[in-house]
Amino acid sequence: MLGDRDAIATVAVKDLDAARRFYEETLGLTPQASEQAGVLSFTSGRSTVIVYESRFAGTNRATAINWIVGDDIERLARELAAREVPFEHYDFPGATLNGDVHVMRDMKVAWFRDPDGNILSIIGR
Repeated sequence: MLGDRDAIATVAVKDLDAARRFYEETLGLTPQASEQAGVLSFTSGRSTVIVYESRFAGTNRATAINWIVGDDIERLARELAAREVPFEHYDFPGATLNGDVHVMRDMKVAWFRDPDGNILSIIGR
């Protein structure tokens, strides 16, 4: 039914200018033309990320977007940190923290937030 269809990530933001700078300049996503007021679209690999103005921005307390980055996770975490992206550190049972990367058996995850507090992550092995 939906398993062979593309999905789009949508993230609520309060400040479109700050979101544009973060998603385009800091994370390196490619902007797309958007004809809707209060909406920005970006390309990320074969995916689309849409950010839109909402008074509920940053209220989701779960991860909004995950990027699968494979073996590049440590390098990408260092690059994001060099761009002053602050990482979240969580205390999960069985997880160890290697710099900003949580290591859980055969999975590695680094969580960070956008300017509105939305939780984002990079996932590797």
